[in-house]
Amino acid sequence: MQRVTTLRRTLVSAVGAVALGAPAVPAAAAPTPAPTQTSNAFVEVTPNTAQAGSRVNIRASCDQANNNQATVESQAFGRAIVRPNNGFLTGAVTIPGNRAPGTFDVNLTCPNGNTAHTTLTVVNMSKPTQGPATGGGGTAGGFGGPMVLVGGLAVVVLGGGLWLVSARRRAETRL
Repeated sequence: MQRVTTLRRTLVSAVGAVALGAPAVPAAAAPTPAPTQTSNAFVEVTPNTAQAGSRVNIRASCDQANNNQATVESQAFGRAIVRPNNGFLTGAVTIPGNRAPGTFDVNLTCPNGNTAHTTLTVVNMSKPTQGPATGGGGTAGGFGGPMVLVGGLAVVVLGGGLWLVSARRRAETRL
């Protein structure tokens, strides 16, 4: 098994070096740092941008260890336990309402040693206590509403009076 892993590392290094235009270096010559995320472990937070005080869902996988619970930690919400659910690890947490806005790391730690990482962006938009000040429309309270009604009635009465005068003149000119 070790031989296959060494061969795989050498192959990946060679392909990466060719892609970058550098000479291939065997994996044994240069130590590689421990990966921060295995290829089959992952953690997701939905929504990944959330209002402070709201609830977010976590979905994760620990590769072949999804039958055991794991730990998810972040400065955005603290520590949470994700539990097996239909082949994945799931959970939900509430971001504290007083959490400052920013982007926070979310880290999964599996019992089998696998880890995964993602980010969560917390926003803190104030909620309005009243509607926007858009001016005094026709439905606004106060003096404007009744005045519009009186003005409209005056225009109708004036228009009716002019029509009567006009009709009477036409009748007199025909005679």
